[in-house]
Amino acid sequence: MKKKIIIWIVSILVLFAVAIAGGSFYLYHYAIQNTEKTLTGASKKTPERTIKDKKWLAGVKKENWTQQSAGENLKLVADYVPAEKQSTKTVVVAHGYMENKENMASYIRLFHDAGYNVLAPDDRGQGKSEGDYIGFGWKDRLDYIKWTKKLIAEKGQDQRIGLFGLSMGAATVMMMSGEKLPTQVKAIVEDCGYTNVEDLLAYQLKLQFNLPKQPLITTSSWVTQLRAGYSFAEADSVKQLKKNKLPTLFIHGDKDDFVPSSMVYDNYKASAGKKELWVIKGAGHAKAFGTDPALYSKKVVKFMNDNLGS
Repeated sequence: MKKKIIIWIVSILVLFAVAIAGGSFYLYHYAIQNTEKTLTGASKKTPERTIKDKKWLAGVKKENWTQQSAGENLKLVADYVPAEKQSTKTVVVAHGYMENKENMASYIRLFHDAGYNVLAPDDRGQGKSEGDYIGFGWKDRLDYIKWTKKLIAEKGQDQRIGLFGLSMGAATVMMMSGEKLPTQVKAIVEDCGYTNVEDLLAYQLKLQFNLPKQPLITTSSWVTQLRAGYSFAEADSVKQLKKNKLPTLFIHGDKDDFVPSSMVYDNYKASAGKKELWVIKGAGHAKAFGTDPALYSKKVVKFMNDNLGS
């Protein structure tokens, strides 16, 4: 009888371990590996403005840039869109999850229309850049630092650089803020970025599958560490912002159901530099620009102008 009980307990433990292992690899495939998917149930309908701006981007004068990723032999690509009138002011734009530089067309156009040069990379594992996983901003932060250095090397030491990020791109520029950046980087605008990957995926795990945070977040993080070289816990915007000295504008929609709007307050509070907070009523995830394009453009451009100079 005692032997049967032991066998039964061991069997249950083995089944539990197999289930956790399977779930961990599934979550890695679902969230980290660069396969077609979405973490949200948001509409995939492309706004008319985006369609028009993508056509504009396809036809505008631009340079195609490449470089090697930080720490890995991956070919990364970017588009450099020069201002119509020569300028030393450049905004580096960082795109969102499972997106690419073309999806940033409206933001590229916003800054281009304001007289800025724009550098728009494809993150590792996305767009035309090489890689088989998504860095969630953590691995990407070092790639973007390399992009800023390349920008200075190509266009001159007199560059004045602003960083702009949307969603995962917002997390990327916030995670950059805690690193040693070139002195030419003057300001950051983040729109709907998350506090850290662990909390974001825990939120999505509950939202999408009605599952608790543990043990899957921890075990999936182990898989990610082995396969992609980073853990969920280290990919933390808040920790990086505590070292930030740059002026930063924090933007978030109060109806965001992908990156909960509560996260913007934690990010804002953590930032050690000069900062502004703008929460847009009625805006969903990455919808702040579309909610009031004129006001959004005015506020974002003013912030960049104030910190990069005219």
